[in-house]
Parts: sequence; structure tokens; C-alpha cells
Amino acid sequence: MSGILLALVAAVTWGSIVLVSNKLGGDASSQTVGTTIGALFFAVVVYFIVAPELTTRVWVVGIISGLFWSVGQKNQFGAVEFLGVAKTAPLSTGLQLIGTTFFGVFIFKEWDTLSSIMIGSAGLICIIAGAVLTSLNQKGEKEKSKSLKKGLFVLLLSTAGFVSYVIIIRWFDIDGWAAILPQSIGMVIGGLLLTFRHHPFNKYAVRNIITGLIWSTGNLGLLLALPKTGVATSFSLSQTGIVISTLGGLFLLNERKSKKGVIKVVLGCALIIAGGVLLGITKK
Repeated sequence: MSGILLALVAAVTWGSIVLVSNKLGGDASSQTVGTTIGALFFAVVVYFIVAPELTTRVWVVGIISGLFWSVGQKNQFGAVEFLGVAKTAPLSTGLQLIGTTFFGVFIFKEWDTLSSIMIGSAGLICIIAGAVLTSLNQKGEKEKSKSLKKGLFVLLLSTAGFVSYVIIIRWFDIDGWAAILPQSIGMVIGGLLLTFRHHPFNKYAVRNIITGLIWSTGNLGLLLALPKTGVATSFSLSQTGIVISTLGGLFLLNERKSKKGVIKVVLGCALIIAGGVLLGITKK
């Protein structure tokens, strides 16, 4: 149960990030850099409080994990330019779930009984179906095929980065408390390498340090949940936060949707929540 609660901490915090960063402002580069700096501040404070043992393996794996995250985050922001937020967020969630669940089930053998496989698969299908529904709510605007292809390609790069950032920590069985400092250093390095040409240091980068602190809280929750509930369940539960970002964009950011679009969004969110409940059952 503690692992599920920790994964839900990630869901709530990560689900709020899009709303927070939108209010704080800035482009993809300044948001990325600000987030990484906030994550580094958070990690330094946690390190001095917890004082975890940092071995050479923890440093190497943690930094590589952070580099993968920066690839995932930067390309996710880039996908928004081609697909828009309404399509990028749910499609990104669905692709990440497919990737992490594949590793969790087939590589780490986390669903080891017939009932867990059936219930977990049903939960995953619900979450992906919900994510797809939330991505089909735009008012019939036809996308240019070239932009769509570019957006999907960038989104695949983002997915590879995000999935790798989670899997490598689980693969080498790195403790969550120890991972966050080297991981945040890798995030800063990767963020700077990917954005330095765009002059990311501005007032918006400073503002988005708050985004980094929020993200780090969720990241710690996920890292601590991984050894308790496994990759497939922990990461899938963490992604149910898309409900917060989707409904928040609809009602708090006043994104205009048709009545039909609102119904699809609400139904999609209901499916995501149902999927999260089913995934939680696999670990009871």
C-alpha cells in the first residue's frame, strides 16, 4: 500500500506541472533549465537531510538517468510545437506506459500470476484508452501530415528518454534516496547541452525553479515506489496525473472545447482513474 501511495504522490505532482509551468511562463528551453535547477536544489537539501551512501555505481547510473530525462523532457516540449498540448500530453502518456509496462512485465517479471496479468492488462488498456480519448477533443482542425509526422517522431524520442530514465534506475536497483542527487546533476547537464543555443537563462527560468521542486517531489515518490510495487504498476499509477493536467487545462486555463469534446475528456479521465485502481489491485 505504501508503494501505491508513493506512486500517487508522483501522479498528483506531475499532473500539476503543466498547469504550474504554463502560469509561470517561458519557452521550452527556459522551462527545461528552470526545472532542472529546481530539481538540483531539492536534491541537495534531501542529501544533507538523509545523507545516503553515494557509490560510484550510484553516481554513474544516476547521472545517465538524468541525461535520459533531459532528452525526454526537451523533446516533449518540442512535440507540443507540432501537435499541441491537447494531443502531446495523452499520447506521451500512452507511449510511456507501453514502454515501461513492457520492461516491467517481460524483463522484470513483475506480473507473475495469471490474475495479475489479466487485471494489470485491463488497467493498462483503460489508461491508454483514456489517454487517446483526451487527445481527440480538438474541434475538427486538420493537421498537416508533415507536422504530424515530425511531432510523432519527436514524441518517440521523448518516450525513449523518459522510459530509459525510469528503467535504468530499476535495472541497477538504485535506492531512490541516493539516486536523486546524481540524477539531478545529469538533468542539469543534459538540459544545458540541449538548450544553450536558445539562451534559456531569463526570468522565466528562475520562475520555473518552482516547477523543478514540484517535479522532484513526484520523482522521489516514484523512485521510492519502484522497489515496492515494480516499474509497471508504479509508473502507470504515476501517469494517472494526466487527469489533473487535462481537467485543469479545461477548467482552470479556460481552453475552449465543444460540448462533445468535454464529454470525451471527462470519459477519458474516468477510464484513466479506473485503470489506476485496477493497477493498484495487482499489488494487493
